[in-house]
Amino acid sequence: MAAFKETKFPADAPVAQKALGWVDDRFPLTKLWNDQWGKYYAPKNFNFWYIFGSLAMLVLVLQIVTGIFLTMHYKPDANLAFGSVEYIMREVPWGWLVRYMHSTGASSFFIIVYLHMTRGLMYGSYRKPRELIWLFGFAIFLCLMAEAFFGYLLPWGQMSYWGAQVIVNLFGAIPFIGPDLSLWIRGDYVVSDATLNRFFAFHVIAIPLVLLGLVAAHLIALHEIGSSNPDGIEVKENLGPDGHPVDSIPSHPYYTVHDLFGVSVFLTIFSAVVFFAPEMGGYFLEYNNFLPGDSLKTPLHIAPTWYFTPFYSVLRATTADFMYVLMFATAAYVSFVWLKSRLPSKVKAAIAGIALLAIIGMLPQVLDAKFWGVVFFGGSVVILAFLPWLDHSPVKSIRYRPDWHKYVYMLFGLSFLTLGYLGTQPPTETKTMISQVCTLFYFSFFLLMPWWSTMGSFKKVPDRVTFHAH
Repeated sequence: MAAFKETKFPADAPVAQKALGWVDDRFPLTKLWNDQWGKYYAPKNFNFWYIFGSLAMLVLVLQIVTGIFLTMHYKPDANLAFGSVEYIMREVPWGWLVRYMHSTGASSFFIIVYLHMTRGLMYGSYRKPRELIWLFGFAIFLCLMAEAFFGYLLPWGQMSYWGAQVIVNLFGAIPFIGPDLSLWIRGDYVVSDATLNRFFAFHVIAIPLVLLGLVAAHLIALHEIGSSNPDGIEVKENLGPDGHPVDSIPSHPYYTVHDLFGVSVFLTIFSAVVFFAPEMGGYFLEYNNFLPGDSLKTPLHIAPTWYFTPFYSVLRATTADFMYVLMFATAAYVSFVWLKSRLPSKVKAAIAGIALLAIIGMLPQVLDAKFWGVVFFGGSVVILAFLPWLDHSPVKSIRYRPDWHKYVYMLFGLSFLTLGYLGTQPPTETKTMISQVCTLFYFSFFLLMPWWSTMGSFKKVPDRVTFHAH
């Protein structure tokens, strides 16, 4: 460890320069700025899809700030919670604006994160050596889901109350430990004041702390490895005389301006929603939540907020009749793996054994469809974490993949959106069948990716990034 040495400045140096030097001697402020942004070199061919990371940071700050002001007036008490929200809306100066910013920010956060993940899927941002960046991002996504779920109960409206009741009851489907686990999560036999208090603690303190730590880890890992780009080329492999990648530019000022433009467009849209359509037709703020939670009156249709509905549709699609289709699909998939996979025989045998146990468990006499619905609900989320090891394509970016790959991605996106829409609607026989088809395609996209991602005629990847000045 070097001895402390204070930087000397000329007597006529600006006060700000002296102050910054004083801080830098004691804390690496300038170094952190340069490493993380000021002199961080990023590929010069970023496009529209690379704006969502900075927008996610903006919305995270917005949610924390608005959440702090809401917490100042909110009462985490089952008898006072709904009234305190109404008090914020009607009596607290600008309280309505803070609440609408927070509720709109929640949906905006998920829109941005879903688009951010779409970019990663398109350009292979999860591929080696960025697996850990993807895993940190996936953990952030899980934290966002937990944060949204815990916060959903806090207004204590009808949909909040019954939505929490339904979701917590899902844990009761787990054999042996399910009922006790549900009781432990609620803190009572029904959603009550005990549930509200613990959800409030998780939403306001526990999850945000974990989320901030994961965001920091995500950014540190990103800046250690370097950003990906639309061509899927490792720009660090082609360095200039100055030691920097020839196809990269400093983030500041170039991407500062790039991101500021995106921020201005986003804030325009965000403000329009906040001031003119904060409920967004019942998708951002459900109309049933304008009624206080009533344990004696069940809403006609209970559905989670829109950003959970794709996975909720998978849960609802898992009916008793559909279990026979899933049993056949499991057997067919294992047979395919056994014939086409290059895995060792012992691994194949282990997979076959697990599949056999799963098929036996799918029999109605063994485990009911509700349990498997919860399993597939969780599996539809967790499978995203394995994407770096499922994609075996020789190229990263969709730009250089066969054209039919693009249609596969489009069908996957359409299936996801269809599941999301159907999850907001009351179930019917036709809608359930469509959900089941989309569920099969959703899982097939991932589970068959090791094979279909290698098929077709791939385009040659250029040595340098494609960049057109404008």
